[in-house]
Amino acid sequence: MSGRIPRQFIDDLLVRVDIVDLIDSRVPLKKSGANYVARCPFHTEKTPSFSVNRVRQIYHCFGCGASGNAIGFLMEFNHLGFVEAVEDLAAFAGVEVPREAGNGFNAPAVDKQSLLRLYRVLSDVAGFYAEQLRSSPEGRRAQEYLHKRGVGGDVAKSFQLGYAPGRWDVLLGRFNREDLIEAGLLVAKDDGKVYDRFRGRLMFPIRDKRQRVVGFGGRVLDDSLPKYLNSPETPVFFKGKELYGLCELLQRNAKPARVLVVEGYMDVIALAQFGIDYAVAALGTATSKAQIDLLFRFTSELVFCFDGDNAGRQAAWKAVDASLPCLRDGRQIRIMLLPQGQDPDSLLRSEGVESFLERIGSAEVLSDYFFANIGARVDIATVEGRAQMLAVAKPALDKVPAGFFREMMFARLQALVALPGAVDVVEKRSRIKGGRKELVAGKAPRHLSLSRKVIALLVQHPGLADLVERQGVELEELDFAGVEMLKDVLRVVALEKPENSAILLEAYRGSSQEKTVKALAALELDVPAGGEEAEFGGALRQLCRQAKERMLNRLIDKEGREGLESEEKELLRKLLRDKL
Repeated sequence: MSGRIPRQFIDDLLVRVDIVDLIDSRVPLKKSGANYVARCPFHTEKTPSFSVNRVRQIYHCFGCGASGNAIGFLMEFNHLGFVEAVEDLAAFAGVEVPREAGNGFNAPAVDKQSLLRLYRVLSDVAGFYAEQLRSSPEGRRAQEYLHKRGVGGDVAKSFQLGYAPGRWDVLLGRFNREDLIEAGLLVAKDDGKVYDRFRGRLMFPIRDKRQRVVGFGGRVLDDSLPKYLNSPETPVFFKGKELYGLCELLQRNAKPARVLVVEGYMDVIALAQFGIDYAVAALGTATSKAQIDLLFRFTSELVFCFDGDNAGRQAAWKAVDASLPCLRDGRQIRIMLLPQGQDPDSLLRSEGVESFLERIGSAEVLSDYFFANIGARVDIATVEGRAQMLAVAKPALDKVPAGFFREMMFARLQALVALPGAVDVVEKRSRIKGGRKELVAGKAPRHLSLSRKVIALLVQHPGLADLVERQGVELEELDFAGVEMLKDVLRVVALEKPENSAILLEAYRGSSQEKTVKALAALELDVPAGGEEAEFGGALRQLCRQAKERMLNRLIDKEGREGLESEEKELLRKLLRDKL
């Protein structure tokens, strides 16, 4: 789909949909005080720790820490991308999703009919190819190839395998010309003539996780080149975001214990034939971060399985590098390099299924592979070699999100280079980011600082921002832990005018402060309903008094030691007047 979804539409949608109704339609909720509770749908638990707040329009699990607004819930619960979640939420509300044109002005609602036509023609062509494989004289060649590779009819049917006849215009007489061009199935020449993109090939329909055909891969049955040919990118197909076999995998198991990432279409097919039905393949390109993030929606363990030749090792390293930003605590990646000259199919036939499964189970963990791969390029017995290791490893590890895994990877790097202090290793769990400590969502700490309390109240009740101006608070003159965060929240509130926490969370989606704002939104502050303004006003006044007192003492101390600049003298006089 072209065009961005207008931000105002998203905000209006979050106001229109009650998150309690949305979640209750999927996870039955029970009223408990001011909130609604249930057993968390994102982790296994015996007693309910999943809470939904109607006022703030957010959910939060006190067990696993999952939290967010209605869009975030759909993304996690239904394993959707952001746009898909907005579309589903709009469908729940019974409204159309508009789009913005490239000039920034609102365009008419996206032409869903044209997209439906694309999906329809792709599905129909997939059916045509499947019929050609089953019953056409040409298709017998493809059947013989599959038989030779040991692929049975059930697997071929499960993956909707087909055959594209060798003629140049076989599709044109059966389907709409313009739809075929837009779907990438016809190639248009400069002179206006067109011809079938896929000819004389075994066809692999590529389906998205909603089971829609979005593109094709095609393999020749002889030694001609290119061996594989893929659909070009279209309005419904993006190579870097789709994975071959994921649709079929999720149909069998929505939450697989692990996913095996292999190199090609036939690898997926061959593994499925041997009962290893949890494999997927990138679409002729290096495995991307988007594909890895997509897989981690469904499983906590990935095993990258690549050939043991130079190309396979390079592909494995690229996959490791792409995966580093995705490695939160609780996620695991293993690397499984096959013997030289072997692919999954040949190895399964020579060693058997049990041996292959043992290889998967004993695949090298990412941390070992990462350091072994870098260590093989340098001589860590020398200072020069250790410096080279640092130069390669540290920028890569900087991509890893904060957490125990990152800390331990840096600790291992420091141990390998044996240079204490060469890298900043032990990052405390409650580290300082941007002048503020990172928060853990849930119950408020026993000794919650005034600044956190003020910011949390503001995040949970954005309408309180007016009170800052009414009380005449001049934040530019104040300096206290969290003041930059408070200013930023006030800036976003003034810009977006969010009606509730859910809309404010949406404004922070994808930003460096998103996690902190989520945590603040989920804090239980034990403020009586209706008493938020009094609580916020009192806490804000006290915070300002404390900040002014500290600033006054610093200026007086500095004046006695070294004197003040003219601006500092003016500020000191103002603070003294205010104190009187």
